[in-house]
Amino acid sequence: MTETSTAPLVRSEIRDGFAVLTLDSPHNRNALSSRLVAELIAGLDQAAGDERVRGIVLAHTGNTFCAGADLSEASDADPAVAADQRTRVMIGVLRRLVEIPKPVIAQVDGNVRAGGMGIVAACDLVVAGPGSSFALTEVRIGLAPFMISLTLLPRLNARAASRYYLTGEKFGAAEAAEIGLVTVVADDPAAEVARLCGELRKGAPQGLAEAKRLVNSGILAEFDASAEELAVRSASFFGTDQVREGMTAFLQRRPPSWAE
Repeated sequence: MTETSTAPLVRSEIRDGFAVLTLDSPHNRNALSSRLVAELIAGLDQAAGDERVRGIVLAHTGNTFCAGADLSEASDADPAVAADQRTRVMIGVLRRLVEIPKPVIAQVDGNVRAGGMGIVAACDLVVAGPGSSFALTEVRIGLAPFMISLTLLPRLNARAASRYYLTGEKFGAAEAAEIGLVTVVADDPAAEVARLCGELRKGAPQGLAEAKRLVNSGILAEFDASAEELAVRSASFFGTDQVREGMTAFLQRRPPSWAE
């Protein structure tokens, strides 16, 4: 096997008491392939069980934090089965980020799209470089932000959610901070994350865990109440004519039929 095929897609290290998980699949813009997701969950679980780890930093290589689902992978499988599998996996990732009893900081210095938006929203603190950009582009391929709404809607103000869910427009880091998606915009995201880690280190582990639990209790309650219904709705759209056209147009880098 080649070196590329065996290299991890999520690199993990412990740095100054924090587990740094780096999405390292820049060739496909850190898309949520089945392998990357499996490695991410494994990294989160390992960090959760390591007493040396006070918190988690979720970083990335390349100019994209995460582009959402791996559509090329999706196109190779039975649409209904693949959609259901991806949906269940996404629920697991988002819930794990929200319920893990250690603070999670997203270090973003690039583009965030689709499912990547849900991951950012699931993190407790988000630091973004001023050149970062964000978009919810699901409507442009015939879908809607089903599963990621579980973490996005509690973070975004209502008007912003309505605008960006419907238009798919791209917006910048300053706007993301104004509407509640981003905590801090920093010229040097790594330095700001290091500063925040220093502040978190002042908190007792049980205090941090309980504080996070208080903040996220409503989000977890919504997972319990709505995740299954959203999963069914999400899976039902894959394989429809409009989604097939939207995904094909995306992969062929052309406008879909309804936008011509």
